[in-house]
Amino acid sequence: MPNIIITGTPGVGKTSLCESLASSTNLQHLSINRVAKERNCYEGWDEDSQSWIVDEDKHRLEQQLLDAIEDEVRAGGYLLDWHACDFFPESWIDLVIVLRSESNNLYDRLKARKYSEKKLQENMDAEIMEVLLAEARDAFDKAVIVEMQSNNPDDLESNVSRLGAWIAQWTLQNGGATAEDGDGAWEARASKR
Repeated sequence: MPNIIITGTPGVGKTSLCESLASSTNLQHLSINRVAKERNCYEGWDEDSQSWIVDEDKHRLEQQLLDAIEDEVRAGGYLLDWHACDFFPESWIDLVIVLRSESNNLYDRLKARKYSEKKLQENMDAEIMEVLLAEARDAFDKAVIVEMQSNNPDDLESNVSRLGAWIAQWTLQNGGATAEDGDGAWEARASKR
């Protein structure tokens, strides 16, 4: 099965999309934020921005995260849910989804999460400036990057449908092999990751 990154500014609906997709496909939702917390891949907590600090030794922390998930992800079949994508090895990834949301929707979502004014503004600026879309374009071939809107339940339903169709097509094109098949085809593809 493919590995798909679901990325975007906090509040655009990454987790909702991953949970919906995981329940309708054979892919597993892997929250990188959860892994980072469980494996202590943060330097600490920033009271001002009310967020975990990953910038101080970013390379070391990213390597810790990659080491923590490598065996699972290289086998395939994951929805990788995180606000960044540029540190994932390109060979691990089959598709990069960059979720986007209109400013008024994102603002309301972040306000509902009770983000501090500083954190809210940083995330609004990142969305307006297309920071995560640019990051994806810098890190991956443009052929594997898809930008999707995530403003309402209809968008969520449409995105799940589109991605479900993509996953089905990917499975057909790749011989339908899964890790459970044990037919050698999957292992051959996975060894390229």
